[in-house]
Amino acid sequence: MKPLKGNSKAVIYCRVSDVKQTTRGTGLQSQETRCREYASFRGHEVVQVFTDDASGGMINRPGMLAMLSFLRKHRKKPHVVIIDDISRLARGVQAHLELRAALSKAGGILESPSLEFGEDSDSQLIENLLASVSQHQRQKNGEQTLNRMRSRAMNGYWVFQAPVGYRYERVSGQGKVLHRDEPTASILIEALEGYACERFATQAEVKRFLEAQPQFPKNSSEEVTNQRVNDLLNQPLYAGYLELPKWDVSFRPGKHEALITLETYKAIQDRLNGIARVPARKDINDDFPLRGFVLCGCCGNPLTACWSKGKAKHYPYYLCHQKGCEAKGKSVRRELVEGEFEELLKALRPTEELFEFASSLFRDLWEQRVETSKSQGKSMKAEVSQIDRKIAQLMDRLVDADSDSVVRAYEKRIGDLETERMVLRERIEKCGTPAKTYEDTFEHSMMFLANPWILWENGSIEHRQTVLKLAFADQLAYCRESGFRTPEISLPFKALGDICSGNLEMAHPRGFEPLTSAFGGQRTNIS
Repeated sequence: MKPLKGNSKAVIYCRVSDVKQTTRGTGLQSQETRCREYASFRGHEVVQVFTDDASGGMINRPGMLAMLSFLRKHRKKPHVVIIDDISRLARGVQAHLELRAALSKAGGILESPSLEFGEDSDSQLIENLLASVSQHQRQKNGEQTLNRMRSRAMNGYWVFQAPVGYRYERVSGQGKVLHRDEPTASILIEALEGYACERFATQAEVKRFLEAQPQFPKNSSEEVTNQRVNDLLNQPLYAGYLELPKWDVSFRPGKHEALITLETYKAIQDRLNGIARVPARKDINDDFPLRGFVLCGCCGNPLTACWSKGKAKHYPYYLCHQKGCEAKGKSVRRELVEGEFEELLKALRPTEELFEFASSLFRDLWEQRVETSKSQGKSMKAEVSQIDRKIAQLMDRLVDADSDSVVRAYEKRIGDLETERMVLRERIEKCGTPAKTYEDTFEHSMMFLANPWILWENGSIEHRQTVLKLAFADQLAYCRESGFRTPEISLPFKALGDICSGNLEMAHPRGFEPLTSAFGGQRTNIS
């Protein structure tokens, strides 16, 4: 179509590549101003303005689709479509040709203050050349941006969206650098360290812990997905390192503050790559906190639990469903099982005298460990030197290797040694200088040892699961006739029990038979 003469209706189309550009000098407002000035000069009446903040390589943009729909509705009265520059329509030859055809079909006549569109061969040649130049500029900008991002990543800076637990802050001479984002960072530290030390036995338990934290970000369904948990556990950024294999950026120290140590990160990877554990039960909840932990005394399988409907209300029970078990289907009231367990847990509380003695002993061991760690620095430096020699030897072999499989094996071994060297160097830096004082480190631990019952009584289901793991070395067997069998208690309480062989004693549970040894021979008298 030929350009329309004055007194015609016109629409303006403006586009920027992203939202940030809307506030800059080349943003939407400046484009609209120039287009309106052109419309006034040509005598066109601007009836509507359509905008987009999307890449020029895209065709299906909301603003463009809305404009095409508008033009189709008014096709009997063709409208002029004014754009500031040919690159505002599209930044790709194919996209430009498709949009030009769509505009023409909808009855739009394209005009611009920067270019006179025409139907003759020379005008179309110039238009196509400008579209090609626009596409080249877009691709070149993309390549330059990618190269700058890769170069920055090679220098140890994260260049993508800040991961959960971090936020960007501008630092003089460095640009934007990741910094801790509280309280999310502290929640994440507890989750990562908890998985590393097996406080959380599975990723499902990490998921439940994060979902229980009101301040931890979740999706629209108020859920932390399994994939997100796995991504968090596999992210070396939290250990102060970064790695981008797609850009050939090898594992290297980052310029940001670490949330966990490299040793903790390595422990997480060892667990993830180890033998998979049985997934955590989804039916463990506040109604039955002992489900899965208490075993049937007859067959040794975990007791299940349920609510049984009575005449007036529902009643909670624990029971065994194992085929062939003589106790199958014979339920035990929840208050009976959990009541006896609570008495068992209360029995772990040491006397005040014993606790003070144990606390003094732990403090002496702490100070002794600090002194020992100082001397370990020399041996670790020797290990680093030995690793350096091994890496040098492998590098020599790598140069002479011809087989791709051999090269990959050497590269993997070198990578493992470099990670081990980083861990050792991190330990050397911290030798003899504990990150926290004895009080800060063991405050919660000593509170737990003083009376584990308090954490069980007042804690969430996650805390109760932690009590079970810390207080007992194995699951508990329960008999309907005699109650809990002798429990296998954890090492800290065993140590306290050994001290009991002197004049100091552990607290005796009410309703239990006298102890023949530290926690030995415990039986209930309830039948």
